Amino acid sequence: MNITIIIPTYNEAENLPKLVSALFSLNLDIRLLIVDDNSPDGTGEIADSLAADYLDKVKILHREGKLGLRTAYLTGIELALATETDAIAQMDADFSHDPERLLEMADMLKNRDVVLGSRYVSGGRVDENWPLWRKALSAFGNFYARTILSFELRDVTTGFRLWRRETLEGMPLNRIQSSGYVFLVEMAYMAYSLGYRFGEVPIYFADRQWGKSKMSFKIQLEAAFRIWQVRWAYRDLRAKGRSARVE
Repeated sequence: MNITIIIPTYNEAENLPKLVSALFSLNLDIRLLIVDDNSPDGTGEIADSLAADYLDKVKILHREGKLGLRTAYLTGIELALATETDAIAQMDADFSHDPERLLEMADMLKNRDVVLGSRYVSGGRVDENWPLWRKALSAFGNFYARTILSFELRDVTTGFRLWRRETLEGMPLNRIQSSGYVFLVEMAYMAYSLGYRFGEVPIYFADRQWGKSKMSFKIQLEAAFRIWQVRWAYRDLRAKGRSARVE
């Protein structure tokens, strides 16, 4: 299985070389597509250097400014689907997603349409050093989205995902309008509404060791309101789709 991993970056100069090295140490056939939003810390230049070191394995998409997660992933997916890749992964650049978990996710994808790296299934957890309020906020945000959208999935806000090529080709991705991390919820809900088979692999979500988090109160507030719009926007797909399976 050939996997293209899309990695959006903004000020990830300290993390990116370590992550690329870790990914290429895995026993997987992978290619990387790094989407950099003109990072002022030199992430784009570091990405170019990595592309030179890993010929034909690393591609870089340089963008003119901080255009956000939605367009980074949607553009990245479009580019990846133009190649002969079998599967496409989404993951963060800050080591909050353990590259090693891709091995189990790839194995599970043999019998699924999409596999999520989940913090909220048995064996999954968030950073043990997080204060109680932050753990509660994360859990509530996930519970809030799951409840409103009637998801059977345990972790609907995770950004660690592995998709079959055919799954993404069957989704009307141009309909996605959300920004921030609620984009991830909307994308999962679209697939769920269409009846695709989900799997969840437990992960330990570690806090970043280097760099600064992109999460903000504005992003969280947008998500709270946007979830209701997502539920309404895909009622047609849910009516036509099969019953989604979560295994």
